[in-house]
Amino acid sequence: MTESIGINVIDPQAEVARLREELQMRDSLVQQLSQELFRLVKGNAAFMPSSEVSERHLVEVRALREQLKGVEEQVSFYQGQISDRDGEIYQLRQSVQELSDRSRMLEQVVEELPKIYRQKFAERLAPVKEKVVQIQRENRQLHAELQSVSYRLAVRNRRQTHLDLPSFPRPGIVMPSFGNA
Repeated sequence: MTESIGINVIDPQAEVARLREELQMRDSLVQQLSQELFRLVKGNAAFMPSSEVSERHLVEVRALREQLKGVEEQVSFYQGQISDRDGEIYQLRQSVQELSDRSRMLEQVVEELPKIYRQKFAERLAPVKEKVVQIQRENRQLHAELQSVSYRLAVRNRRQTHLDLPSFPRPGIVMPSFGNA
């Protein structure tokens, strides 16, 4: 056991020395990078903006902001128009739907009209047919009465005028003859 612990244990002084070397190396690298960055910034005059360039940039930024504001106003104007049109479209679609429903209803009514007219005509015609049947019955009855009256008149006129009308003997019935009267 003491051997395994001894193998895993590292010399602390050696470890501290190694870490110091790494730290010194990093410090020197940071120093070099700082010097290089300073030399690049100092050597590049365009890197540091001048006041004239700053003002020009500010003017451009203001102009761009004004343009952006104008574009935003146009966008809001067009959005208002779009929403107005959307409302109109919605209303028109509602109207189209209502008119389509009404059109279908009217088409259905038109399809049913012949049947309804036939039914109404039959309803109105039924009393007329009954009246015609009644009149025909009365006509037959009156015609029969007219024939009866005509026959009685003919018989009465025959008796009054003494005309002999031919009579035809009925079979099985003996008719008296008047002789030479």
